Amino acid sequence: MYLSESRVAGTPSGGAGRHLAGNVLALGTVSLLTDVSSEMVAAVLPLYLVFGLGVSTLQFGLLDGVYTGATAVLRLAGGHVADRFRRRKLVAGAGYGMSAASKLGLLAAGGSVPLIGLVIGVDRAGKGLRTAPRDAMISLSVSPESQGRAFGLHRALDTTGALLGPVAAFGVLWLAADAYDAVFVAAFCVAVLGVLVLALFVGEPRGVTSERPKVTLRAATALLGPGPFRRVLLAVVPLSLATISDGFLYLLLQRRFDIAVGWLPLFPVGVSLAYLAAAVPLGRLADRVGRGTVVAGGYLTMLACYALLLIGDGLAPLVAVLLLRGLSYAATDGVVSALAGPLLPEHQRATGLAVIQTGQALAAMAASWLFGLLWSAWGPQASVAVMAGGLAVAVAVALPPLRSRAGVP
Repeated sequence: MYLSESRVAGTPSGGAGRHLAGNVLALGTVSLLTDVSSEMVAAVLPLYLVFGLGVSTLQFGLLDGVYTGATAVLRLAGGHVADRFRRRKLVAGAGYGMSAASKLGLLAAGGSVPLIGLVIGVDRAGKGLRTAPRDAMISLSVSPESQGRAFGLHRALDTTGALLGPVAAFGVLWLAADAYDAVFVAAFCVAVLGVLVLALFVGEPRGVTSERPKVTLRAATALLGPGPFRRVLLAVVPLSLATISDGFLYLLLQRRFDIAVGWLPLFPVGVSLAYLAAAVPLGRLADRVGRGTVVAGGYLTMLACYALLLIGDGLAPLVAVLLLRGLSYAATDGVVSALAGPLLPEHQRATGLAVIQTGQALAAMAASWLFGLLWSAWGPQASVAVMAGGLAVAVAVALPPLRSRAGVP
């Protein structure tokens, strides 16, 4: 039922479709600039917290969990409000604005770990507020058959920003003699530019249906009833629970391969290069062979990444870990939204995507807290082994329901 509705409601036609599809490029540009800003901060955050402020791995796990999972705080609210009032652009803009302001908040927090945690929470809450409305605008701007390609293009632009952000942070630190404040100020300026692009060049997709069904909390809850959407939700959330965060991954690589800490901000570059190269091809592949199949392959790739962390030695495994991580993101991040979007009616597209993204964010937050505890108790190698085992089980459980949706365009 949901699929047939989305074929009518979410399919632009003729010149209107071509015009609306420009939203994908505009939103990709916004994400590019925002990711430059966010990744400038993310690239230096482990260095700043662990080596600058001297926080323990347990404290880092708590902060990293906030960074990873605080997006869940406003995802559901943002998706519901955006659908109810059909103001997806406005809600997304508020989220982008919160994230931009948080860069200045890091300056005000100084060396206070609790205040840094609060500021990180605001930044990630902004991401949570904007993500579902943004993805709904992308989904509603193209036909159901082109979902994978549209999200692939958006994620490629987004990842270009993720690639440039760490390089920019490295350059600022080099020019400013390791002054982290300079990174935060530069990140704020780039984020403001992203908000301006959103305001000036992104249009609100209206769909082609004249009806405007009432969006209620009861209707949103009904999305969790038996059906293909719930099967996808129950498949992807446990996978996030067994995922090691980027921050911990970079610390693991630095310690295992004995890399000078000054090179840590460049680790995300390898991930972003692989993501950028694979995002569009894997999006196209997902449209052809099945999005669930590509998502499952992405998590198998992540499992191979963990195996290399356990047994690898030398420069080649280090590079391979970063590239495999990027490939796994390219196969899962936008493809999950492309898989779930057509299963939802137009008037609940942002709400439904927010439900999946909230589940993933909460699971990722719990995963960071768990990994911090495991590292403190058993050390890094045993902790990676536990997470790898959990991911293997989660993939085995998720594979049948994901592949059952492989035929959905």
